[in-house]
Amino acid sequence: MRNKKIVEVGVGFFMIVGLIAFALLALQVSGLTHITPQKTYELTAQFGDIGSLKRRAAVAVAGVQIGQVKAITLNKEYYTAIVTMEIDANINNLPIDSAASIKTRGILGDNYISIALGFDDAFLRDGDEIEETYQALILEDLIGQFVAGQISKTGGE
Repeated sequence: MRNKKIVEVGVGFFMIVGLIAFALLALQVSGLTHITPQKTYELTAQFGDIGSLKRRAAVAVAGVQIGQVKAITLNKEYYTAIVTMEIDANINNLPIDSAASIKTRGILGDNYISIALGFDDAFLRDGDEIEETYQALILEDLIGQFVAGQISKTGGE
């Protein structure tokens, strides 16, 4: 009887450890790992097309994540996407002439924002806008242009 209770307690303990591990894995995969708020500042950028960019997508410089996308809204006057980014406060030396582009991880991966640093001595501050932007390359559009180009070269056959 005593051995049975020890086994039951052991199984219960491993079940609890397994559930905690599963919860931590789920948090890691979802991108919600920052339980304590970090100090950040906001930058905005306008893009003609953001592809499948989503909230919480990475913002990176030289492949290193320095922030994330906070919000995506529509500029109703020009019909462009306004992307608000949260940048880690310790990254406080991004030149004002930096450029933002939407890139894709791999061929079919998630979209993220890559910031190419400029050369100006003045730096972006909270609430500033990145003026120079490059919209996302949409794979389906490129394939469509290639196919249309091939059809027009063959005379529509």
